[in-house]
Amino acid sequence: MPCQSSAQGDPVPLSILRATALAAIVLLGATSCTAPAPQSPSTTAAPTHAVTPTVFNFGTGSDPLGFDPALVADTESYRVTRQIMEGLVTINPVTGAPAPSLATKWVEDADGLHYTFTLRKGVSFHDGTPFNAAAVCANFERWYSLPPAIRADGSTSTFKQVFRAFSDDPENSLYEGCTVDDPLTLTLGLKTRLTGFLQALTVPAFAISSPTALKSFTANVLDRSFAGNKVSRYGLHPVGTGPFTFGQASAGSVTMNANKNYWGEKGQITVLNFKTFEQPETRLAALYEGSIDGFDPVTPSNFDKLIKSGKQVLQRDPFSVMYLGINQRVPVLADLKVREAIASAIDKATLANNFFIGGTATTAQFIPPKLSGFNNAVEGIGYDPQKAKTLLAGSSYKGEELRFYYPTNAARTYLPTPEKVYAQIAVELTKVGFNIKPVPIPWNEGYLAAVTGDGNHALSLMGWNGSYADPDNFVGPIFGSPGTELGLVDPQLVSKITRARSMPNGADRVAAYESISKQIAATVPAVPIVFPISAIALSDRVLSYPLSPVLNEVFNAVQLAPPAPG
Repeated sequence: MPCQSSAQGDPVPLSILRATALAAIVLLGATSCTAPAPQSPSTTAAPTHAVTPTVFNFGTGSDPLGFDPALVADTESYRVTRQIMEGLVTINPVTGAPAPSLATKWVEDADGLHYTFTLRKGVSFHDGTPFNAAAVCANFERWYSLPPAIRADGSTSTFKQVFRAFSDDPENSLYEGCTVDDPLTLTLGLKTRLTGFLQALTVPAFAISSPTALKSFTANVLDRSFAGNKVSRYGLHPVGTGPFTFGQASAGSVTMNANKNYWGEKGQITVLNFKTFEQPETRLAALYEGSIDGFDPVTPSNFDKLIKSGKQVLQRDPFSVMYLGINQRVPVLADLKVREAIASAIDKATLANNFFIGGTATTAQFIPPKLSGFNNAVEGIGYDPQKAKTLLAGSSYKGEELRFYYPTNAARTYLPTPEKVYAQIAVELTKVGFNIKPVPIPWNEGYLAAVTGDGNHALSLMGWNGSYADPDNFVGPIFGSPGTELGLVDPQLVSKITRARSMPNGADRVAAYESISKQIAATVPAVPIVFPISAIALSDRVLSYPLSPVLNEVFNAVQLAPPAPG
């Protein structure tokens, strides 16, 4: 089966990609907005040589948490590692389907349990280590064998989200193994069919690292720290095959350099800097004064300012969900009436209108409407403060303090103004009778670890940005296995998600995910609030930017205007 037809699951809907292209046409001009064509397996584009370095500075809303994509999963960490490292497959920017990257083609066997990949010839890691089948298998075996000391309960690990378990729980793992067939051919084996398997391999967590660097930088020893997160020496110096090599990182800044030996399109940028600006006003000022060439995310407070000043603003179509987490390990939150009261107290429309970019839609589900599994019959729990009070009065809640965690000093694509969103929800919950204790935690001082670890949070602001177009990517990571974020123990829901993800595409699989959406809405393990629209701002220097609903934005595809004479 050729690689073009071997992809399973739903591609990113063309309506998403067409809308993205339309935005680029309007804002960048029709001659510079065309989505980059998929790279041909046999074509290596000629480099664009420059006498002096071409430096590109891009502003972000928070620091990354580390640079080992197997152990971190936040947007800013992935933004960096996408430039440095590559997986076997990437995402076709036109169709959203899996496309060749380090693998040029693949074949799936008839039962969907084995995938044989043919690898790209002549590729080396940044440290000179040859890229081959043995290197790929070394990475898969490392992910499978991650020790508990560095993965915690594994709930935030993409490997566990896809394969369900590690080597110390082989009976429950869906990973069978990686076999080197010859230097440029390997076979990945599964214990059960995973309909979205190829799509899952496009996630940055499955990018291939240099085995030499993993060993020499002791990747499984977390004896360093960065942005409040424990990391290894490798987590501070990743080595891949991508268009940029890692330079250095410190609080507020990451520097990368163009890979002179890159196998693919090298692009115009020779020095790439990501600079952190925690406050929206400082990002905006930096763009105006020319110290950065663009930034992400644009917040509602500066959206109109950018438009009125004539700056370029590109909007991504919604492919993320922002939600309120409810931790059922807090005894009173195990009471369904209490969770229903929380949902009834939240005015989602006000949140969407006041704290997100215009056009952001409220939601009662976690699966976006463009994917199969979105259930039109699910209305969820509407805003009704009086109903919330009635539910609370008939529940087991007796005024217990509920610790409400929320991030500060950060802007996420799915949560551009977290402090304001927290304040609005806290006021609404207090009005119906809840005793809310605010627990602000700076994003770069361990917010994610606090929410997903064994903390004492009752409520938390969180979000999920879709990485690939399959409904399992939205419900599997959050609800598909027991975890500390929600303290959820629902074997039936886990069983339904496990079954659905292995079903072949078709009406039965759609019905299975619709049933999952219905059950999540009825049991309220978390409250989905909006499908956010995110946007980036760019200077006039940028002619074209590889905008992606799944954030697959690699900067060798950025096209720049020629420098002004003199």
